[in-house]
Amino acid sequence: MDDSAYTISLAQFRRLFPVSSCLGMGDDVCLVNVRYDENLSVLRHPCRFDGFLAFFCASGRMKVMINLTEFTVEENSMFVNIPGNVVSVSWVDETRKEDLQVIVIAMTGEYMSSLDVDIAKLSGKGIALMDRPFFFIKDDEKRIAERYVTLAADILGSNLMYKRESISALLSSIFFLAGGIVEQRIIDAGLKPVPETDRSREVFRQFLGLVAEYHTRERSVSFYAGKLCLTPKYLARLVKTATGKSASDWIGDYVTLEAKNMLRYSSLPVKEIVSRLNFPDASTFHKFFKARTGLTPVEYRKDGRRNT
Repeated sequence: MDDSAYTISLAQFRRLFPVSSCLGMGDDVCLVNVRYDENLSVLRHPCRFDGFLAFFCASGRMKVMINLTEFTVEENSMFVNIPGNVVSVSWVDETRKEDLQVIVIAMTGEYMSSLDVDIAKLSGKGIALMDRPFFFIKDDEKRIAERYVTLAADILGSNLMYKRESISALLSSIFFLAGGIVEQRIIDAGLKPVPETDRSREVFRQFLGLVAEYHTRERSVSFYAGKLCLTPKYLARLVKTATGKSASDWIGDYVTLEAKNMLRYSSLPVKEIVSRLNFPDASTFHKFFKARTGLTPVEYRKDGRRNT
């Protein structure tokens, strides 16, 4: 299946924001200053981005949904999203909405691979962004992070010679800064940098990985149980034990997330989305989507365009 129709590039990502709030360097990297009343609505809709996103919350509080996992992002916190994930802002603290300020650094995977960053070295020390994408930073770390962000904005907004080389070196340094912070948090918490081995949690992780891969083709619990060499009943029990939610709900939520992403960011007609998500007909998809969102697919698409 071709994901290009509903996976947005960095160039498309930049165009979603007002020029005044976004600094960039070609279609490789950009820095966005996100404010509640100015441009937060862009991130309200599920979006699959083909690069890396790093969020630095300077003030305020919000919740970010990565695939089907929700994280609270608040003042003095950082959050990293890897390519291929579906990301959206699911909630904002309305009592502090005027204070909300989140700096987002976005870069393509190709540009990321060109940086002088030893990913193997970071990974070897337990920096697993899929498992620990969110972390708080201390006051001294925040001061350093703010300097990095200010310097990155100054470089991106300049006409300096060797601008590309300068920002690349700075971003490489930022990765090591973030990696060191996460590693220190693991040490401080006395955590072992290895995945959980609990049976139900481990099976759930494998199950969710399969759902991410096959949800556009398969929606039955029995299919995923077969892939895991388990009975559907046993898989359902393990998933319920691990998360408190049924396996079928996890599958349905993932399909809904994908449908929202396609409706919002692609120009595909609804009948093509029906086909790509392997629904038997438009009526079945319509009922499925409305039951989960309260809107028809067409209503959801129109609502998204009004709020862009």
